[in-house]
Amino acid sequence: MVKQVVTQAVKQTNAAGELTHLLTLEGMPKEQIVQILDTAQQFVSVTDPAREVKKVPLLRGKSVFNLFFENSTRTRTTFEIAANRLSADVINLDISTSSTAKGESLIDTIDNLIAMQADILVVRHNVSRAPMEIAQHVPTFVHVINAGDGSHQHPTQGLLDMYTMRHFKHDFRNLKVAIIGDIVHSRVAKSNIHALTTLGCPEIRVIGPESLLPSDLDMLGVKVFHEMEAGLKGVDVVMTLRIQKERMEQGQVPEGNAFFKQFGLTQARLALAKPDAIVMHPGPMNRGVEIESAVADGPQSVILQQVTFGIAVRMAVMSMVAGN
Repeated sequence: MVKQVVTQAVKQTNAAGELTHLLTLEGMPKEQIVQILDTAQQFVSVTDPAREVKKVPLLRGKSVFNLFFENSTRTRTTFEIAANRLSADVINLDISTSSTAKGESLIDTIDNLIAMQADILVVRHNVSRAPMEIAQHVPTFVHVINAGDGSHQHPTQGLLDMYTMRHFKHDFRNLKVAIIGDIVHSRVAKSNIHALTTLGCPEIRVIGPESLLPSDLDMLGVKVFHEMEAGLKGVDVVMTLRIQKERMEQGQVPEGNAFFKQFGLTQARLALAKPDAIVMHPGPMNRGVEIESAVADGPQSVILQQVTFGIAVRMAVMSMVAGN
């Protein structure tokens, strides 16, 4: 097991400023975020369904290990697709049947994977900052990508969300973005807020019950709303989040229909945003809890496009940390 401790800051770049790990978007320079988005744009053509050959040889001979200590569908699968399209050898560890289930420590598991000549470790863990602890431990030729750690960060999700916003809205400097729901437990929200701030988004709003909003949002310049009607008025981007019951104490938030009545994204509420506002969701969606099906499947939804762009973004990140 890994202890939930605050580890020392781990550099994500080498002496030349090149990306060697991707652990967090907090503190990442604007130029580096833009470089990742621009690199992803080059890979979008590789993800085109009409393309006959969907592979490039950038990671040929490299081994990518997916270590998911939490359940995942979109993130794990798109990382696997991205690594395959870069021509890497992909190994998916089944944590439930691995030696960690027998009591092996996280670091001992990592040491064994390094001995198996791992080049890239894609790590999702329920303990915040576990990928940072791994990055501190590995030799310089092994690269760590954070695929979501506790309630801390989810940098590739934040990057694919930035790519989606840039694709549909072009310029962050004029955007008003509203994020709805469970902010305090959401690593996605935290990564998005850091990235949007760095990219110059002038207005970031969060909407939700007081129990699900962090106390330090004012320090980040985020506007807080407890009512959907006021929070959604005139925004360009609406992002709803899943209620993360696995990370909260019981009774923190109204359940099911009660939450939907107060904070569910409906067509009537979406009409308060700008007419060309886009609707985003990192998944998995709970229809009828945080979002109405008519909105999730409606013309303003770009939820499935987010998934597709995620392949290109994860290709960009893996190719960059591996030095390509």
